[in-house]
Amino acid sequence: MIFDKLRKLDIVFDSPELDCPPVFSSGDVVSGRVLLELSRESQLDSLKLHAEGFAKVHWTESRSAGSSTAYTQNYSDEVEYLNRREVLLQADNGEVTVLPAGRHEFPFSFQLPEETLVTSFEGKHGSIRYWVKVKLHRPWAAVKKIKKEFTVIEPIDINTPALLAPQAGTKDKMARAWYRNFGQVSVTAKIDRKGYTPGEVIPVFAEFDNSTSRSIVPKAYITQTQSFIARGTKKQKHSVVATLSGDIVGARCRETWHGRAIKIPPVGPSILQCRIIKVEYMLKVCVDVPGTSKLCLELPLVMGTIPLHPFGSRTSSVSSQYSVNLEWLRMAIPEQPEPPPDYSSVVTEEEAEHCNNNTVVSELADDLSGILERPLMAFVQEFRFRPPPVYCEIDPNPQPINMRPRCMTC
Repeated sequence: MIFDKLRKLDIVFDSPELDCPPVFSSGDVVSGRVLLELSRESQLDSLKLHAEGFAKVHWTESRSAGSSTAYTQNYSDEVEYLNRREVLLQADNGEVTVLPAGRHEFPFSFQLPEETLVTSFEGKHGSIRYWVKVKLHRPWAAVKKIKKEFTVIEPIDINTPALLAPQAGTKDKMARAWYRNFGQVSVTAKIDRKGYTPGEVIPVFAEFDNSTSRSIVPKAYITQTQSFIARGTKKQKHSVVATLSGDIVGARCRETWHGRAIKIPPVGPSILQCRIIKVEYMLKVCVDVPGTSKLCLELPLVMGTIPLHPFGSRTSSVSSQYSVNLEWLRMAIPEQPEPPPDYSSVVTEEEAEHCNNNTVVSELADDLSGILERPLMAFVQEFRFRPPPVYCEIDPNPQPINMRPRCMTC
């Protein structure tokens, strides 16, 4: 039968190394081969290739129209980034093409758009995917189809003035119970820059001033927010990806962090240029204020793909830095750290109430492995980069005895 004549139909992308899948960005040329293996001489009508790239979101929400009436509201949207077609085999006169038994290869090549594409992404309520689909048409036979995805990573260079700018802020809150004030708690924090890459350590400089009669515990978190947007409605998923706990600050005492280190785990880069999907990061420096809600100071972060390069040594171009960055994709993910706390334990009550009022549903990640759910592009979203230089676990800026936390009454 004719179905027995086709032994194999496959798509193979050209790659510098056999064991490393290729990664592309805007303007790159995607090339490869379509492999066709026949057991006997066969007749073919055509062999066609279609390359596509889409960002898509979809979710449903239950609505109530009364005490006994309920309905489901669907939200969906999509953005097209790639649409290319190519005919690999087809006779000019419309007749069939006869191929002998054996292995046949059909090369293909096309250029990605020069406009900025969006990094491949896989989330619970949406995805950004790129793929090549091949259709084999034969007389008196069903169309044979095969589809293979490829990865796009848009470089984010943190060596830019905007991402090298320091981030700082101050926030305070009054602790009170009923009609009595117990004093004020203030937080001042600063980080060296806004842009970082996975595997780096962020030195956090902060001061916690506790003027209350109770002890407080300062903490810092790196949070990730995935936003899915459709029909003017936003659905968000919040996750805590890294944590840092400080020492207890006693009543009417002050604590200073001289560059406390919080390490960035293997996470995906920021996605800021897509209209319907965004991935954003934040450093939150928080304390629990007695008698009131949590006090949190937020400093924005951007997760890049091109690491910081030292000036005056080993200086390289953006393209070479990007190529070095892609070598990290060959490395495996380090061992899982201890699961971070739920996002609900980090946000303030005001933030939680604001999310509820705007019907934003936040699915909390149970552990770090659930931050980004996807089967195929796990190595992209977790960003298997080459680990950075080894960082010392000892505080590089130890506090001398006379600079340790002291009570303001002393």
